[in-house]
Amino acid sequence: MLQFFAKYKKFAVIMAILSAIILYIIYTLLTPPPSLPVYQPTMVDAALVDSTKRFEKKFHRIADFKLVNQNGDTITQADYKDKIYVADFFFTTCQSICPIMTDHMIQIQKKIKGDNKVKLLSHTVIPEIDTVAQLKRYAEEKGVDDAKWNLVTGPKKEIYDLARKSYLAVKTSGDGGKYDMIHTENFMLIDSKKRIRGFYDGTDPEAIEKLMEDIEKLEKIEKNEHS
Repeated sequence: MLQFFAKYKKFAVIMAILSAIILYIIYTLLTPPPSLPVYQPTMVDAALVDSTKRFEKKFHRIADFKLVNQNGDTITQADYKDKIYVADFFFTTCQSICPIMTDHMIQIQKKIKGDNKVKLLSHTVIPEIDTVAQLKRYAEEKGVDDAKWNLVTGPKKEIYDLARKSYLAVKTSGDGGKYDMIHTENFMLIDSKKRIRGFYDGTDPEAIEKLMEDIEKLEKIEKNEHS
């Protein structure tokens, strides 16, 4: 009996390895690839979509922009070329939701520290107060990594148009005038093609965990698309 098992031991090991490989291949084929929606204006609450964009069903992308960051550098879409990024809207003197949102952005910054594919972008909604100097003080206070995270200011109308017409992040009343004010807790996940792939409550720790998971998922999606 022992001689019988000894004779077929090598064969049994080979069959076990082949079986494991076959099972792995079957599992891989049956497991769907990761996916995230590509948000279009028609998929978002109409109250958050500018009337000029409300009926767009496809091809929605973040518009080109030209703003200035905490270091006085001009920031455009070119700085986010081929990058995944998280965007939000805040102001440095906010005492309600913004401190929570900033703390969560700091958590994300730590998470993506060694990942050169992902960046952050925060737009002030009170550019007349959040000058370059003010943004710089805020960035230093919060530990913003200039290589990963831009805090940007610029013309109020341009910033408000981005919020309403590109990021679909805030209610649409107002036109970026002197007394217009937006305030939103939304974080938006943007892919390397400038498309919205997710919305998250920037004040909710569970939503931030979901955002971090979706960043990893989106990286896998984009890797598969380019492989």
